[in-house]
Amino acid sequence: MMVIILVYLFILGMVLGSFYNVVASRLPKNESIISPGSHCENCNHKLTWYELIPVFSYIFQGGKCSKCKIKLSILYPLSELVTGILFVLSYVIFGASYQMLMSLVVVSVVVITVISDFKYMVILDEPIIIGSIMISILLFFDGGLVYLGNSMFHGIVLLVIMVLIKLFGDKLFKRESLGWGDVKLSFLAGLLLGVRLGAVYIFLSSVIALPYAIYITCRKKDSVVPFGPFLAISMLIIYWNSSFVFKILGYLLGV
Repeated sequence: MMVIILVYLFILGMVLGSFYNVVASRLPKNESIISPGSHCENCNHKLTWYELIPVFSYIFQGGKCSKCKIKLSILYPLSELVTGILFVLSYVIFGASYQMLMSLVVVSVVVITVISDFKYMVILDEPIIIGSIMISILLFFDGGLVYLGNSMFHGIVLLVIMVLIKLFGDKLFKRESLGWGDVKLSFLAGLLLGVRLGAVYIFLSSVIALPYAIYITCRKKDSVVPFGPFLAISMLIIYWNSSFVFKILGYLLGV
């Protein structure tokens, strides 16, 4: 039975991963995610059903458009595969639970955020809003109205903290240090993690981003490093390991 569930989640993740790629690629350009249907961006060839099979279509076509033969981005099958794997890991970690469903929501937001911010330096509002609503609903059914209210409070607190960090950074560096998308994403992180784990989320995202920032800065000195993907990845890592992180915090703080 477990194998069937894992296979189903993997397939579902790959299918949704393909859709998330469309969302992350079209919305920053103010394009509809519905019309036109999936097509080659070079020759506008409308893709047939067998050209839309996640991962496998890319492999069978040799990574090229079947009509104009232009090379397709590896990002397409990679995002599909990664989303499928992350969906499976969500079940492995949490089993059949509200936490697993919340993990699927977080994975979805993470995938879209990573793609849109790396490609267009934009963190979309829509995934954050929909993700926050879905997680709020799950929190309500899992712990009730008081639990949801407490989580909302933590989300607002972390949002305010990120606003203060942004304002301080903007003044210190005399340029935009964080985008407002980074700030909005942190509301979702606070809603999900709480303030204490939210502080770790901010710290861990900086640690993860540092090697990439150093590499990009050395390569292009005036480049701008997207911070959203690292915030999103940090949020997922901490949510998956929240019990362990709480233990570490308790040890360090003597609680």
